[in-house]
Amino acid sequence: MTKYIVKRVLRSLITMFIIITVLFALLRMMPIEGYFENYDKMTEVQIQAKLNTMGLNDPLPTQLMNFYQQLLHGDLGTSNKYRIGVSINEIIGEKIPISLKLGLISLCIALVCGLSLGIVMARSTRTRFKIGDKLGTVFIVIIQAMPSAVYHILIQFAGSQSEFGKNLGLKMLFEMEDPVTWILPVISLSIGNIAYYAMWLRRYMVDESNKDYIRLARAKGVPSGTISRRHVFRNAFVPLVQYIPNSILLTLMGSLYVESLYSIPGMGGLLVTAIKLQDNTLVQALVLIYAVISILGLLFGDILMGIVDPRISFAKKEGAR
Repeated sequence: MTKYIVKRVLRSLITMFIIITVLFALLRMMPIEGYFENYDKMTEVQIQAKLNTMGLNDPLPTQLMNFYQQLLHGDLGTSNKYRIGVSINEIIGEKIPISLKLGLISLCIALVCGLSLGIVMARSTRTRFKIGDKLGTVFIVIIQAMPSAVYHILIQFAGSQSEFGKNLGLKMLFEMEDPVTWILPVISLSIGNIAYYAMWLRRYMVDESNKDYIRLARAKGVPSGTISRRHVFRNAFVPLVQYIPNSILLTLMGSLYVESLYSIPGMGGLLVTAIKLQDNTLVQALVLIYAVISILGLLFGDILMGIVDPRISFAKKEGAR
């Protein structure tokens, strides 16, 4: 187990190093205007002087080494346009709590609702009319087939403009002090993962229900509730763990659009704003953070998969991937 975790951590560190290096090189190809507040009003001498001060005229390997030294000291640089001269650490420190809270709430709701829907659908397949399974399938197909941007807008508009939404106090834009305005963004971020979890859990539970040991348990008169809870769900949930990292990535990508849509002052909206302003240093820091979170999410999924399923040989699992 320890050897497996060490290998996964080392592999993640190597991946992180490659991504950071490529990201750094790509951003150095962007126009230098992104490093200046008033580029059009500056003379060539002033431009070159600031580039020298920032070390941007140094050879690329030297710049990369300096960049890694800054990272090791926890310094992400300063903003050049979004908030001129302000430390990016300070800017991000104000935004992270909002995005983190929104993301965690969305993931928890997605797990609870998605797993519940998957269980209902799987158990409904053994009924006469299979109503639960059919309704759940319709929901999953609609969510999977529709572009996420479309249902995000539909949720925002329908939730804030309908009579039901108005009675609840739902609003089109986010307000930090009003807890009710968190509802629509959380629904928007969680609905895709709800469909995702429900689809896979239903599939795994149906497959598990048709196995010989389940049929034997039914033949022995074991209550269906006990079979479903202790055997079918328990064993079906194990392979589902591997999709948790993917749901983290989906939440991260969704937050970029959802936070901008609802004017949420979080990390996703900040990245969109930084790109529009061409604040190169801020864009670099934010993309770096998203990349690191994605890699850590995949690492967490690999380790969690090995922990929850003792039947898997770590050596075989590593080779399979």
